Amino acid sequence: MYAANDILQEKLEQAFHRETSMVALHEVAKIASEHSPIDLAYAASHLPASARPILYENLVDVEAKISFMVNADSSTRVAIFRYISDNAVKNLLETMPANEAVEILEDISERRFRRVMEILDPLKAQHIREIKKHERNTAGRLMTNEYFAFLQEVTLGEAIDAIRGQPGIELTSHVFVLDAEKKLLGIVPARNLMVNAPRLTLRQVMKPLQYTVTVETSREEVLEFVERYKIAALPVVDAEGHLVGVIAYDEAIDAMEDRLDETIAIMAGTTEKIQEPRSLFRRVLSRAPWLIVTLCAGLVNGSVMSSIQNYAQGILTFALFFVPLITGMSGNIGIQSSTLLVRSMGLGLLSPSNRREIVFRELRIGLTTGTFFGIVCAVLVSFLGFAYVGVHVSPMAIGMIVGAGLLGACLTGSLLGVVSPLFFSRIGVDPAVASGPIVTAFNDVLSMAIYFLIATGLSTLLL
Repeated sequence: MYAANDILQEKLEQAFHRETSMVALHEVAKIASEHSPIDLAYAASHLPASARPILYENLVDVEAKISFMVNADSSTRVAIFRYISDNAVKNLLETMPANEAVEILEDISERRFRRVMEILDPLKAQHIREIKKHERNTAGRLMTNEYFAFLQEVTLGEAIDAIRGQPGIELTSHVFVLDAEKKLLGIVPARNLMVNAPRLTLRQVMKPLQYTVTVETSREEVLEFVERYKIAALPVVDAEGHLVGVIAYDEAIDAMEDRLDETIAIMAGTTEKIQEPRSLFRRVLSRAPWLIVTLCAGLVNGSVMSSIQNYAQGILTFALFFVPLITGMSGNIGIQSSTLLVRSMGLGLLSPSNRREIVFRELRIGLTTGTFFGIVCAVLVSFLGFAYVGVHVSPMAIGMIVGAGLLGACLTGSLLGVVSPLFFSRIGVDPAVASGPIVTAFNDVLSMAIYFLIATGLSTLLL
């Protein structure tokens, strides 16, 4: 697949670098007809902004343009919207589902959005506005309000005829059944429509509903439902139980990919999107805030070590040599604890009933790990018997200090790795921040301070 992408990218670059415009346009049209709009959308992100509208205009039909726009990145959509007219945007929106229309309309200005809504089909405009009014990353934004729902007395034959008469509605995998008050009763898979007699009513073949969500349900809760129970079409209802939308499985998959990208970016300490082409300066700016925090933490570490130097005589002088070991071990243990806890929270494995058990388990693991590696480190330092020039210091004393300091630092890192995801979750921040550079930098400062406190205390007792 990667080789095919490279070949397509090379073809496009050659077509847009020809000196003769007519030959270039002919080649672009040929490329657009030979390749999938999805592949072209990914390839377009590597083209100059001025070239992307040309590629879009040479797509074979409206369906190809819809697929291209849905799969294109934000910068490509912006470049195309600047080029095409309001009527062209209108024609595009009228043939695509409302939820996909809302997604691509995020990349136009509010003023132009209102202009397009004024010339759009009133029913389609109403559907788009209904979805757009909901907050981002909620079920209301993920759902589509174009689906098939019938009263329970409707026969299968009547339902099939109605579906056949609405080819523009894509969600046909399930039909939803309503009572006389238009409240959601059940669901009928498309297979049941085909294998049962047309004279049967939907009530006779429907399956009971097991899971529904409301428009305010968060994206994370929706994805947990879909991922755990493999729901192909998740109904969205209002407070009275009326069906207001449906979240299709493919929309949930797209949302999962978005959440994964966001989580990885947070854990890496950056806001940049890898798929989008950005200048070097903008990429540096997207990473700079977290790096500034790391810089400040390093300066604090330097200040702590500088203050310790005032007391660093004899044995404490050599304790400074093991600072990288201490920060590295405590940082890794903290990241392991926070990552596993964030994963448990993401999978819904962390509940109020078992939260305390999981927290204490991670702390016990941190204590056991710190004790084991502290003993190993103490033995190795004592056994190696470092040669200290001009100072007669017992290698065993240094080993005890480093081993005890390592135990304290590892326990500190484990505690921070457990507490930070719970803290960020409580204040409404993505717990993945707990695995990012901010917490890592804070862990370095805290673990080093604990190490020096232990080292200072033990050196007083041992000497």
